[in-house]
This record gives sequence, structure tokens and C-alpha cells, in this order.
Amino acid sequence: MVEFFYHDNKDTPENFTDVHNSGEPVSVEDLDKLGVKYFHVTSTNELDDIATKRNYKNRDEITLNLDSFGGDVDAFNAKMKQFYKEHYHEDEEIRYIIDGEGYFDVRDKQDRWIRAKLVPNDMLVLPAGIYHRFTLTSALRKVKAVRLFKDEPKWEAINRETGRNSEARTEYLNTIAV
Repeated sequence: MVEFFYHDNKDTPENFTDVHNSGEPVSVEDLDKLGVKYFHVTSTNELDDIATKRNYKNRDEITLNLDSFGGDVDAFNAKMKQFYKEHYHEDEEIRYIIDGEGYFDVRDKQDRWIRAKLVPNDMLVLPAGIYHRFTLTSALRKVKAVRLFKDEPKWEAINRETGRNSEARTEYLNTIAV
């Protein structure tokens, strides 16, 4: 079952895959105010309907686990650290979980982290321009997900540390500024 809660901000380079639940829940409505959309999807037909309604034209599957890196622990850990670095994209990021589980963290309007624990049948849509990060859970350390795209598949992260605000970031900030 999906869980949304404020992050306890007690993560370290060694424990960022742990739960970090502050005990303060977050509602789907609160996420919606940030432009984040959640769907519980139980069939391919439902997934296809959402894709059609939201104009997603392409999709692929991604598997993240140690085996997907040929057992190379260093390569696996480097990729996990890359995904956990705070960033945004110029396109929506859409993930539908098929197997395993993971955490997406997004910033609220007060710049606090909200953590979403996603499990099979959970789909999260992050708007273009929202700062976020991703990690696997320490319990399973694996996920298989469908990625959906409006155009050709691409994944370009704009890290927060660069200070770069693209048009997508500016538009996002304008949508939540109310």
C-alpha cells in the first residue's frame, strides 16, 4: 500500500534507503497541490487509459537491482547515489511500479521533503520542474517499473546544486505560487 509522509531529515550517505518516516502523514490532496499525481493502477487497460488521457506516447521498463548491474556493487551504488541527488527534469517523470518498491521524495512549498513509498500497482506523476530524488527501499533493494513519456524516452537530470532554473522549473514555481 502506498504511503506518503514527511521525511525525518535524518538520512546519511549510509542510510538514505531507510524509511525515514517522521510520523507526520501527507495526503494525496496535499501532493496534488504540488502538481504530483497518484494513481492506483491494477491492470494494463487502466494504465493504457491513463496514458491515453495524459498523452503519453512512449513507454519502457526499467529494472533496478544488483543483478541489473551484473553484480557490480560499486556501479549499483553509484547509480543509486545519482538518483538520490536532488534534481528536476524538463518533462514529467512518470513511474508505474510492477515489482519491488522504492521511495520518491519531493519538496513541498516550505522546502520540506515528502516521501512517497511506492509498491506494485502504484503510479506517480511528477510535474516537470519539481525537485525530487529516488531510492530503493533498504528492505528489498529492487524495483521494476514502467516509465511513460509524452515524446521520445529521455532522462536528463538538472541537479539543484547547479542553481540552473530552466523554463520548466520557472513554470512549475509559477503553478504552485498561489
